[in-house]
Amino acid sequence: MDEVETVVIGAGVVGLAVARALAMAGREVVILEAEDQIGAVTSSRNSEVIHAGIYYPPGSLKARLCVEGRDALYRYCAKRHIPHRRCGKLIVAVEEAETDALSDLARRAWANGVDDLEEISGQAAREMEPELACVAALHSPSTGIVDSHSLMLSLLGEAEAAGAMLALATEVTAVEPGFLLTTGGEAPMQLRAREVVNAGGHGAPGLSAALTGAPPRGYLAKGCYFTLSGRAPFERLIYPAPVPGGLGTHLTLDLAGQARFGPDVEWVDEFDYEVDPARGEKFYADIRRYWPGLPEGSLAPGYSGIRPKIVPKGAPAGDFRIESHGIPGYCALYGIESPGLTACLTLAGAVTEMLQCPR
Repeated sequence: MDEVETVVIGAGVVGLAVARALAMAGREVVILEAEDQIGAVTSSRNSEVIHAGIYYPPGSLKARLCVEGRDALYRYCAKRHIPHRRCGKLIVAVEEAETDALSDLARRAWANGVDDLEEISGQAAREMEPELACVAALHSPSTGIVDSHSLMLSLLGEAEAAGAMLALATEVTAVEPGFLLTTGGEAPMQLRAREVVNAGGHGAPGLSAALTGAPPRGYLAKGCYFTLSGRAPFERLIYPAPVPGGLGTHLTLDLAGQARFGPDVEWVDEFDYEVDPARGEKFYADIRRYWPGLPEGSLAPGYSGIRPKIVPKGAPAGDFRIESHGIPGYCALYGIESPGLTACLTLAGAVTEMLQCPR
């Protein structure tokens, strides 16, 4: 039976960041990924936004790791020449009844250490983005966008340069006491590890069951995106006031300037990435609240992603959970939805601390 020092389960952006940090700290690291490519699930099905840290409850892991992670990610992208842009974002109130929500967000952001957020008038917002319709807005200059695939390739490259090994199409089906791991597929195998980092995303709670007996329950919240034909008349990201379960049908840009809208929120019981064209009708209505000039017929179904929630529909938003369950050498990451991409480097730092790795 093969034995390794450290196994990282999952090669999404967080698993790769963790593997990089552990390998650079001197660990012998093997990354086991169920899919046939890195970042094939949550990490490749998001908005690629570098979040500022505005939305999360003060004192939460999401708040702290997002604010610290945002700055760390900008530094990392600049150092490694990863395509990114600090484009900024406007969060808009389209009617007076929504202005209190913006004020609440502003207070929360300042409590989280977001020190550059500015409350501006509707006129000031329209001077920045003439096609916008709103009565007030928050301007977040530290929000940005990043090429997530280039980021993941960079993290993997540094991990491998430090000795880490990646095994694709190798699904871990069980983690048993003593860190005995079983993989599925055509050639199942078993291996034993001294440490295990469970960064398995949607599958993380199930993989902890045999070790802990009481992992959190996972829930699936699907989000669909629609893409815009032609170029959008916006230079910044545009977000409406948040909605239960998500951040509303917002406008994000890729590094080429192409606009996409979403994600919406649909609680589902199974994985299904199909985007129903009929959902576009509601997208038009939501978008035209802040962009009345959206042309008819300009939206096309894009792609979808599924958030790895650990709270059910109707419950307050859950925090990141990074837990050892009292088992030395074990670290499980649960509920790593947004802002997981932004916080990937600081999440990796939290794992190294839990495993008492040298920095």
